[in-house]
Amino acid sequence: MNVCSFAGSLHLFLFISRIMDGSVASTDEMLPPTIQKLMKGYNKYLRPFFGNGPVTVGMSLDIASIDTISEINMDYTATIFLRQRWTDERLCFDGNKSLSLDGRLVELLWVPDTFIVDSKKSFLHDITVENRLIRIFPNGTVLYALRITTTVACNMDLTKYPMDRQTCTLQLESWGYNVKDVVFHWTRGNQSVSGLDNLQLAQYTLEDHYTSESEAVYETGNYPKLIFHFKLKRSILYFILETYVPSSALVVLSWVSFWISQSSVPARICIGVTTVLTMTTLMMGARTSLPNANCFIKAIDVYLGICFSFIFGALIEYAVAHFCTLHQPNAANAYMEREDEMNGIVSSIRSNALRARKREEMLSRVGDASSPTTSNSKEEISTSQPQTRCTTCMSKTWQVVRCLNCCNIENPHYIDNYSRVTFPLSFIFINLLYWTYYLYF
Repeated sequence: MNVCSFAGSLHLFLFISRIMDGSVASTDEMLPPTIQKLMKGYNKYLRPFFGNGPVTVGMSLDIASIDTISEINMDYTATIFLRQRWTDERLCFDGNKSLSLDGRLVELLWVPDTFIVDSKKSFLHDITVENRLIRIFPNGTVLYALRITTTVACNMDLTKYPMDRQTCTLQLESWGYNVKDVVFHWTRGNQSVSGLDNLQLAQYTLEDHYTSESEAVYETGNYPKLIFHFKLKRSILYFILETYVPSSALVVLSWVSFWISQSSVPARICIGVTTVLTMTTLMMGARTSLPNANCFIKAIDVYLGICFSFIFGALIEYAVAHFCTLHQPNAANAYMEREDEMNGIVSSIRSNALRARKREEMLSRVGDASSPTTSNSKEEISTSQPQTRCTTCMSKTWQVVRCLNCCNIENPHYIDNYSRVTFPLSFIFINLLYWTYYLYF
């Protein structure tokens, strides 16, 4: 019984083998006569013009979409239509019309071994059939088109994020044929890439694009390379509404504590701690969509650091003012008394100076007085001059003292008064420097 079953299986295997052996012949028989004539003696393993110089391959691209641009992975995903044209002298035929063939017949022809450099993953669309096109012209020109979705690496400089501009590339090379066998070129120069005008990107706007041709140098030789460059500019409006405006509003909110009495400890502490914690949460949220790379100090990190410093500084300001208030409870009264005393001294000196000036005027009017009187007037003038100099020196000294008192913590309540001016002015000045540098340099 086992011998019979084995013999039956052997006959079935031989029958299937005969069918498979005749599949090629049956396929050739199903082809139209023109194609059968072209395929007769055709060797797809030999490139066109083999032994007679390189074959020239012209390429063009149609960008269907750029789906995602990832800063975390530093890549972009795009769907493209890749079209390749070359001339194969073995496929010339009589007539004036081109032949459009089923894409599955590409297995019978020689095609360039083009690949996408820096591609992380790619696939050819196959719904409902493989998205490939083959068209043969009477002069032997072959048009080969593919629909590909690819994820390509793009090195990004994020130091000016989110006011950055990125330049990404799509590079096409020949895998096995060097420049002596195959030559690549763009069919229409910069116009070889189309479809970019209709693209709508989420965070970017397309600034410019251009093409170039070069050679890739490896240990095994020089290979043809085509490069498509496109420049992207990030739209900053989203980040202004999402990050910059809230962080600036938190800084302004922290300044409210300067107008609250220093005796209201819970209110001021609550504002300070709340703004610090909110700013910390905002900083953590802004970094979730970015790569955790120590080499990048981004523009948005700088701004968030500035805002956090001002908010934390407002909290430290109240701590200093409250500390000074506890250790100098009578500082305000003593300061006011000293100020009144100094004002009284200066006013008395000024009154004496005025009386001396009036006396000088009266003595100068008496021109025909006797010599003793003249000598007495000279003595009075000489005594009044030191008083005038003393008055000027005292007034200048008092002005210097008042300026120094602005930096001296004589009255802890004045710390809030100074902070109401210095904090906003400093924040505005730093903002001017920040935006000028990152937008124009």
